[in-house]
Amino acid sequence: MSAADAIRSTVYLSPELHQALRLKSAQSRRSMSDIVNDALRQALRDDEEDLAAVRLRAEEPALSYEDFLSKLKADGTL
Repeated sequence: MSAADAIRSTVYLSPELHQALRLKSAQSRRSMSDIVNDALRQALRDDEEDLAAVRLRAEEPALSYEDFLSKLKADGTL
């Protein structure tokens, strides 16, 4: 992404996190923005995968707690 395509945003970081980000940026020779963008992209991807899994299982019948517990006991999980 070029700087022209980017949207500027203010994010408040703890001093320790900011220092760690600066060090990571210097060591990896990547901009702090690139590192933060990659971290956010990964965090949001994880959430999207979780949401997709929930959508796939939305049509499954609901189990009561007692039925669920019985099923776990029957298959040896508990």
